[in-house]
Amino acid sequence: MANPTAAMLVIGDEILSGRTRDANMHHLAGQLTERGIDLREVRIVADDPDAIVEAVNALRLRWTHVFTSGGIGPTHDDITADCIAAAFDVSIDIRDDARALLAAHYAKTGSELNDARLRMARIPAGAVLIDNPVSVAPGFTIGNVHVMAGVPKVFQAMVATVLAHLTGGAPLLSRSLRVERGEGDIAGPLGVLAAEYADLSFGSYPFQRDGVFGANIVVRGTQADRLQHAMAGLSTLFPEGVE
Repeated sequence: MANPTAAMLVIGDEILSGRTRDANMHHLAGQLTERGIDLREVRIVADDPDAIVEAVNALRLRWTHVFTSGGIGPTHDDITADCIAAAFDVSIDIRDDARALLAAHYAKTGSELNDARLRMARIPAGAVLIDNPVSVAPGFTIGNVHVMAGVPKVFQAMVATVLAHLTGGAPLLSRSLRVERGEGDIAGPLGVLAAEYADLSFGSYPFQRDGVFGANIVVRGTQADRLQHAMAGLSTLFPEGVE
């Protein structure tokens, strides 16, 4: 049986402007790989309601799971929750359980649960809260869409919460061989070997260091024995290579 699939939707003008470097995609990709869920697509969209709704609806119909990051905070430009509600055509309002979480947190810290902070308790109808052990304000899951914060530490905690409840497949394994030859020299025989192992993924990633041209050949798959056989074939083609 094929592994479940996933897409990620990164939301925020600050990512597209270059002001903020996204670290969440890297983390999510690694976690999904370990879980046996294949990340197949990543999109980045601005804080634009139409763009967010369009992307959510396209991705949720195509992939098993959709993970979003960003836009669920207390400020005026945090519009993700409203856009998710629009995408699913459901209402959105302050939810009692989310409000209770925030009220307890801010009472403990001595801060006011003002209207801005209450925005983080607005949850689309029918959604299930995602626990946030870092800063309490919850994310939520509706359908196959998991909506999470953009702050990396909070995002990572929410990912752990969500993945604990998802069924994965076979974890993706990888092996690599470093070859100090240009890609033009290795492309022919590498292509032939890749065709022999069509169930595996072969990638060639070139480098140049200290005047030396080379490539890291990475082989990925879910069966350890197939990887072992493919690596033996690579070593025969490029005996000078180093794993």
